[in-house]
Amino acid sequence: MQSEILKEMKRTMVTNFLDTIILAELKNSSPLSGYDLLDFVYKKFGFLISPGTIYALLYAMERKGLVNGSYSQTKRVYTLTDKGTETIEAILRSKDEIRKFIEKLY
Repeated sequence: MQSEILKEMKRTMVTNFLDTIILAELKNSSPLSGYDLLDFVYKKFGFLISPGTIYALLYAMERKGLVNGSYSQTKRVYTLTDKGTETIEAILRSKDEIRKFIEKLY
């Protein structure tokens, strides 16, 4: 029972933080296609995310100016913009605050 609860919690966290996960991976390995990101999430977290979820989020992130999409041969690939880089760096600098918040839950 506990493993199922943890698995569902992990899935929820991955889904809720998918934009942050994408920004972090683009910071480490850019450019990436939507398929590359699907594969990364599966290999890193063990969950299959639907292509619709990934692509909808990438388009939203592009509209916000966080990523830039361009065509490379037959596929669309994404890179971080300056705003995307600033955003993920600010998030990563806040990891201590995030940890403290989680610790306050218990």
